[in-house]
Parts: sequence; structure tokens; C-alpha cells
Amino acid sequence: MVEAPDEGSTEHWLSRAHLILPVAREKVQFSASGGGGAARGFAGRWKSVSSKLERMPQCLSDLSCHPFFSKNALCREQLQSMAATLSEVIELADRAAAGDHSIGKLQMQSDLDALAGKLDLNLRDCGLLIKTGVLGEVSMQSLPSEGGDSAFGEPKIRELLARLQIGHAEAKHRAIDGLLEAMREDEKAVVAALGRSSISAIVQLLTSTAPKIREKAAMAVCLLAESGNCEAFLVSEGALPPLIKLVESGTLVGREKALISLQRLSMSADTARTIAAHGGIHPLIEACWTGDSIAQLAAAGSLKNLSAAAELTQSLADEGAIRIMIHLLDCGSVLGAKEYAAECLQNLSSFSESARKAIVSEGGIRSLLAYIDGPLPQESAVAALRNLVASISIDSLISLGVLHTLFHVLKEGSLGAKHAAASAICRISSSPEVKRLIEEIGCVGLLIKMLDSKSNMAREVAAQAIAGLMSYRPVSRHVKKDEMSVPSLVQLLDPNPVNTAKKYAVSCLLSLSSSKKCRRMMISHGAIGYLKKLSEMEVPDGKKLLYRLDRGTLKKLFSNK
Repeated sequence: MVEAPDEGSTEHWLSRAHLILPVAREKVQFSASGGGGAARGFAGRWKSVSSKLERMPQCLSDLSCHPFFSKNALCREQLQSMAATLSEVIELADRAAAGDHSIGKLQMQSDLDALAGKLDLNLRDCGLLIKTGVLGEVSMQSLPSEGGDSAFGEPKIRELLARLQIGHAEAKHRAIDGLLEAMREDEKAVVAALGRSSISAIVQLLTSTAPKIREKAAMAVCLLAESGNCEAFLVSEGALPPLIKLVESGTLVGREKALISLQRLSMSADTARTIAAHGGIHPLIEACWTGDSIAQLAAAGSLKNLSAAAELTQSLADEGAIRIMIHLLDCGSVLGAKEYAAECLQNLSSFSESARKAIVSEGGIRSLLAYIDGPLPQESAVAALRNLVASISIDSLISLGVLHTLFHVLKEGSLGAKHAAASAICRISSSPEVKRLIEEIGCVGLLIKMLDSKSNMAREVAAQAIAGLMSYRPVSRHVKKDEMSVPSLVQLLDPNPVNTAKKYAVSCLLSLSSSKKCRRMMISHGAIGYLKKLSEMEVPDGKKLLYRLDRGTLKKLFSNK
């Protein structure tokens, strides 16, 4: 005598499905042939249901043949769902065959469509169970956790990931709850177990009709984006459009998580362009205006990332990015948002003359100066100022105090900020009036100090700035009197290809060579040896300077005789 399987076991539900499947198929075939009053007129829909039932035996066989068939909770739940659907099929077919007048045509049509949808879901979920390989994992009840006290070993994580892809909305809701808990406990283990299908399932939950599920999916996507290992999959599986939609109309938490995800994903230039192509610029700008500090920070960071793509400059400007960035500089609730705003303005002002004019007309110069004069200014703000100084008049340079700000940056700023300030001086030093003010404020001495910087770029821009100022006599006198200027400039004659300041050093030394004292210092510090190694192509005025110095040594030689 064969012992009946325990009620509630996996074997019980397999037996139950095998028992009722032939009944369901027979009744549906009868209805598909036009039998029964309420079934008439829906032969096509009944045939569709019948064709789905024809695929059920193979599904049941695939599940029951698996080595761990009886040990995995997912398999039991899947069989329960299939048995329940088959029972619904029998019930509806019986009612249709009996000519149940309580079922109107519209109701019958709706019930048949719903039933077909459930069968599709059962068939799809059955296939996914086999495809994901989750049935190869023994349930956590029969295996010790590799992580000690952790409730989330690899089998449990794989089960959670499978649950995201199968079942109805409520089941997926429970699965995303479990996944978030697992990620909080051991994010690395979850990320290691993820595949494209799992990420696709999470992304699909971003479009759920239930706001809570969308919110929790956004939380999971945010964690994945921040992990640094899933960006490509998230983008390729279509996460960007629903994330943008969440920024527009999600819950407070969902909106924040979506913004943080977009900030992280937009660090890739290609993804930044895709965000813009999907209409993401406007929602990001709106989030800067209306969001709390977290949302504002993430939105500003995303816009900064987008601004690094030159082709997006006009779109950003048209949508109002310049105005909101200036507003953030003035009124940003967190310092980080101000930093992102400065970086965004730096990028925008690097690519477009129209953007530079717009920044100036919107009062951006004043806002940048206030930020630079504040606590912990970033070099990006000085770089933005450098991009803009050539777009304003000399009167504005003076009245706004731009030159005084550049002096303070040269004196106390970081190396990068000093570099940007010196570069700004290069761009505005064509006017005698500006040269006079630069010298009077005290910038020249600070530029001379920069000639000894450890950074080659800083040395180059300092030499360039000094070369541009040398035509103003008080500057030339200042450089002559400074004991460090000539030795520092001679060192910049080094023919090493890494040294890019050679031509500016030659220009400065040529201006100083009219002074006998300066010529002697140049010679004593080895200028002649350096100049002989420089080619005419590298430094056009090198031969001219060499001639002046060589002539001086010859005169000295003959006078000694």
C-alpha cells in the first residue's frame, strides 16, 4: 500500500496538481467547443486557456525531476499556486457549462482574461525557477549558514532573488523587503549573487502600481548603484526612465533614493547623455528648487555630472540650470550643494560663450566671489571665475573686487585654486589699468613664489602671468628687485620635456636682460648651458637671450685681459 504524501508537503501539492489537471483540460476543451450556455461566444478565449493547460504537464515534470524538488520552499509554493489556478479553471468552466446567468458577457470576458493571465504567470514562474538555478540550493532550514549568525547565506539570498521574479505583487513585496534586509546585513554577498535577470526584476519593480513597492525598489537600486559594481546592468536593464519618473512623482523616500541613484549613474558620460535624452534635466532642476537637503544635494550632483558633457550645455542652459546653480551658491542648504553648483558653472562656462554671458547676466560673478570668500571654497569656483573674467568689463572687474579676490586666492588658496587664479590673471592682463592694479594689490610677489611650485602646471601658469605683466614697468622693476625671480626663472629653462614653462621663462628673462645685475645672475645660475640645449622650435627667443648673455661673457673676458 502506497503511503499518501503529507498534506501541505511539496509531494502533496504535486499530486494535487496532477489530479486536477486532466479535469481542467477536459472541461476547458468542452467549453472551447461551444458547450454550455455561458461559454458560447468565447471559444477563442477558451482555446487560449486550453493551449496554456497543454503546457502544464511539462512544467510539472521539470519541477518534479529536480534533485532538490522536495526540499525547496519555492517549489512547494509554485505548485500551490498552480493547483489554485487549476481549481479556478474548473470552477469557471463548470459555471459556464451550467449556464450560470449571474455571469454576464463582460464578466465572463474579464474572468477568462484574468485566468489566462494567471496561467501565463504560472508557466513563466515555473520556467524561471528552473532557469535561475535556485532549485539547486537546499533551503536554509537544512543547511548551516556560512556566515555564522547571519540569516542570509548564499542559498537564502538566491531564493530571495528568485522570489523577486515570480509570483504576484504581494509576494514580490515580501521578497524586496527580505532583499533589503539582506543588503543591510551583507551587501557584498547580495551583490556577488546578482545576475542580469535579478537586476532586471528589481528594475521592473520600479514601475509597480504600488507606491510602497516602487519606493523599496528604489532603495534597492540605490544600494546597488552605490556599490559600484552594478551600474552597467542597471542602465542596460532600463533603470533610468523609471528613476526619472520617481523623481517627478515618487514618495519622499523614493524620490531621494532615485536622485541618489541618478547622481551615481550619471558619473558615466554616456549615462549622463542618456538621462538627458530621457528628459531627466527638468526633473533634476525642479528637485534643486523644491527638494530637501538630501534631494537638493543629489540633484545638484547629477546636474554637475551632466554638465561635464559639452553637448548638453545648451540643453542645461535652456532648462534653467544656470539660474538654479547661482541660487544654490547663494542659498544652498548644504555646503556640498554649493560645491556641485560651482563645478557645474565651471563646466558650463568652459564650453560655451553664450553660457558665460548668461552666467554673468544672472549675477554669477558676484555669487562666485561670495562663495570664494567664504569658508572652504573649492578650486572649481575659482576656475569658473577664471572662465568668466574675460567676459566682463574692466570697470566690473574693479567694482566687484575680482582682483582682490584673486590676490587672496594666490595668498591662501590651495594649489589648484592658485593655478586657476594665476590663469585668470593671464586672461585679464592685457589692459595697462588692470596691470597697474595687479601690481599695486601685491599679486606679482605671489606669482614669483609660484615659480617654485612642485606642480609643473602651476609653474607654467605663473611664468605665463608674469610674462604678460612685464611690459608694465613697475612690474618689471618688482621682478628685478625680487632675489628669487631670476634663479626661479632660470630653473624653468630646463630642457626636460615635462617642463612646459620654458617659453614663458625665456620671455621674462629676455625682458630682464637689459639689467647687468640680472644678466650676471642668469649666467651664474647656468642659463647659458640651459639655452644651448634648447632648440629654436621649442623657444623662438632662446637664441636671442643666449646671444645677449654670451656677448656679456665675451666683454667680461676681453676686459679682464
